[in-house]
Amino acid sequence: MPPSFVHRITKYDPADRDEHGHYTGAEDTVSDHGPVEAAYLAAISAFAEASGIDRLQIREPAVTGLIPFGVEPPVEGHGLGGLFPPDLNGYHDGAEVSLPVALELVRVMLRDQGAWCRLEAGDVFTVHVGWDQYVYVGSDRLCADAVARTRELGLFPEPLTASPYAAEVNGSEVTEAADEDFWVRVRTALAARQTVLLEEVHVRNAPRWHRLTAGNLDAVRAGLSPRALLSVWPDLDPDVGAVLAALPQEGSVEFVWEAQDGTVSHAVVDDTEYQELAALVAGARAACALPLGLDERHPLLCAVLPDSDGVLRARW
Repeated sequence: MPPSFVHRITKYDPADRDEHGHYTGAEDTVSDHGPVEAAYLAAISAFAEASGIDRLQIREPAVTGLIPFGVEPPVEGHGLGGLFPPDLNGYHDGAEVSLPVALELVRVMLRDQGAWCRLEAGDVFTVHVGWDQYVYVGSDRLCADAVARTRELGLFPEPLTASPYAAEVNGSEVTEAADEDFWVRVRTALAARQTVLLEEVHVRNAPRWHRLTAGNLDAVRAGLSPRALLSVWPDLDPDVGAVLAALPQEGSVEFVWEAQDGTVSHAVVDDTEYQELAALVAGARAACALPLGLDERHPLLCAVLPDSDGVLRARW
């Protein structure tokens, strides 16, 4: 259950809204990267303190993909530099962070720098950042002092029945756990095919790819991020030229290839970028092209890593 008391926190004066609730005032819809942004973070901190919260979980983490978030241009590292390493280890569903780190994540989202997630402490406390500098804070307490502090900071806390960014708990598309039975089926696929391709998604729009063999399966499995979405695909094709030649004449695809050093990379390209792609993958050992549409993507196996107690808590 979501928290009982939810407030929408914005810099937009309710007096400047029309009869439909649309803001008609002069405030900009981007962060000022200054005192107003600092006021947002101070207000969230006040609600967290009033709720007895000093740590939050990252839920449904994402980074910018084919379609960027927000109106500000994405920055290198999705704005997460200094918070997480370049490979985004530690930025995954269920990762627990301190309140100061959570506030920095809110800053990244307010600036539309390319990363987004929900921040939650079970059904006790939530922080959701929406479009155009709208922030939704939920608590299991009234937080009257935090509401007053938010007004002192020059922001406008407005009570709501629920956050519009609350997770749809029953909306998960993948409900199969990557349990021991799943890994038995992976081994069966390896016995038949010798090598398969594993797609590991621990952050939306930032998959990691592994070529699995019977010899490296255990090592790859040990390094997977918690709660990752796993998809098993047929192996890459060693005839890279044939894969390039078979690309569709129109549209976009996800191109996956293994370089000479064994690293597996991917890129989303459209029909105007095939020449650059061919130069990029020159010398690759093997490759494949996968469709982008969900209705067209049919992996051999698909499951989500459960927590150590065997319970599937990720919402994919």
